[in-house]
Amino acid sequence: MKRQLITSAVFVFFVSSLYSQQANYTTANAHSHNDYVHKTPFWNAWQNSFGSIEADIILDNGDLLVAHDPILPGQQRRTLDSMYLLPLQQCIKNNAGKVYADPSRSLQLMIDIKTEATATLNKLIEKLKKDYPLLISTATLKIAISGNRPDPSTYSSFPSWLYFDGEFQKSYSKEALEKIEMFSDNFKNYSSWKGTGAFPEQDKQLLVAAIKKAHAMNKKVRFWSAPDNMVAWNTFMSLGVDYLNTDKTVELTGFIKQWPDRVYASSEKYTLYQPQWRNDGKDKPVKNVIILIGDGTGLAQWYAGYTANGGALNVFNMRSIGLSKTSSYNRYITDSAPGATSISSGIKTNNSAIGVDHTGAKLTLLPDLVEKRKMKTAIITSGDFRDATPASFYGHRPERSDYKGMMEDLVNARMDIIMGACNMRAYDTLARALKAKYNVLESVDEVTQTTKLPLIVADSVADLEILKGRGKWLSKAFASAIALLAKNNSGFLMMLEGAQIDHGAHENKLPFAVTELMDFDQVIGKAMEFADSNGETLVIVTGDHETGGLTLTGGDYGAGFINGQFSTHGHTAIPVPVYAYGPQSNLFCGVYENTDIFYRILKALKLKK
Repeated sequence: MKRQLITSAVFVFFVSSLYSQQANYTTANAHSHNDYVHKTPFWNAWQNSFGSIEADIILDNGDLLVAHDPILPGQQRRTLDSMYLLPLQQCIKNNAGKVYADPSRSLQLMIDIKTEATATLNKLIEKLKKDYPLLISTATLKIAISGNRPDPSTYSSFPSWLYFDGEFQKSYSKEALEKIEMFSDNFKNYSSWKGTGAFPEQDKQLLVAAIKKAHAMNKKVRFWSAPDNMVAWNTFMSLGVDYLNTDKTVELTGFIKQWPDRVYASSEKYTLYQPQWRNDGKDKPVKNVIILIGDGTGLAQWYAGYTANGGALNVFNMRSIGLSKTSSYNRYITDSAPGATSISSGIKTNNSAIGVDHTGAKLTLLPDLVEKRKMKTAIITSGDFRDATPASFYGHRPERSDYKGMMEDLVNARMDIIMGACNMRAYDTLARALKAKYNVLESVDEVTQTTKLPLIVADSVADLEILKGRGKWLSKAFASAIALLAKNNSGFLMMLEGAQIDHGAHENKLPFAVTELMDFDQVIGKAMEFADSNGETLVIVTGDHETGGLTLTGGDYGAGFINGQFSTHGHTAIPVPVYAYGPQSNLFCGVYENTDIFYRILKALKLKK
């Protein structure tokens, strides 16, 4: 057992190290292959600060032309000068003797000779010495020869500024090896993998051996004729390939620049609550209802959190599962306002509308209905409580951006607890009216079991991201509210929102979204624990919509590592899961409109609208 734990720890360290290695990749690790086929040769790669640019050349009637094959009659004769050397010289002049404005960046110009080696190389050296002395004297530029090369035994006789691309199949003397800048090889010598599905393990080990061989000689490595897509780039980065060979300069640039926002490796895992399921799914009376809404949370977000927490999530221990269709009254793709209003009222409304129907008529909301049973009500959010989701449980406005209107509605609302962020000082008269009605505090830490209701906690900490110091605010708010609500013999209704899962997905930042989801799931565990201890509490977990169109493209449970890509910065129409726990939880199975959540809650409570 001890040996197994040590092996597991080593594996986690290994995967975490790979993640750190990948996180260090920049476009300095990009090699522009066959750049000349583009309309703007050289510039495509240079403008994105590529670390290596390749030009294929032929010697034709004394001219160095950029081409892979002999020039046929009528074909354009594009010269090495016009396509690479002159633009490169101009960049160096513009950047005070450096290839890039950033002095830490350098460039390798790889010249791939397609005609006879000696004559072509001699012509190239002659041209560089005569016409481009600036290029051969620039410290941030290295010129390396690939393709047809002279015998390695002659390498040391060439100018000090000229280097060569190494070949794994050849042996090099110590002197020749000093002239080798890097090693390149045909990927097809190792594998026929196309960059889809898993990289065959046997092929991978062959590639890893070549990488290690190059690195053992303190040389970088590149593979040409390799798959040129996101899956392949991700794989090669994880294996430590120094230069990513590409014909897709723009796409690879975007991939590398976005990489830190598309991966997450959790350094800490949390322990799940072990549910008892004593009352789960039973036809017993429901006294309390806890609605937990993960804003923007679809199945991919849940599974990203599950992976990051080592293959464990509280919500996945709920046995009653359904799917909610989230389209609004007037749009295929909803926003949070009608998404949450559907849950709070049972009515689909227009995008941006809160607590009103598509005509603007005021709707009866869940808190209004449960008051008939003298139940207490609470709204908690890890965001601003004037935002769409929390406001949909007390507000009535056709436009979600009407924050002042939300505050007016809050003065007239039948709420017992409101917790979240809000700049109360921005509303002079309204703030006085709210303080006349509510006990207003500025920190969740001020709440005690004797705090008077109705209560507003306007805490600026609530609006922070987990990654920027919010800490356990949401769990504290939940615990404080439960302690106050549980005193009421007639029960309570709580809506708690994990608001910033949505923010992270909108920004297409996986670490942001995943850490918010993991925080939210810990509250779910506390809600399940309360439901087990109470026996009369129904817990419902869902999202108001999915955000980001997240696709999970890689991961490792042991290391808590997840890799994903987003298809949009907005919302999608993908149905979102509904999970339920406690008595009457079986009511929430199936596929249904989001408005049905409202009616199923009423059925569980045996209330009529």
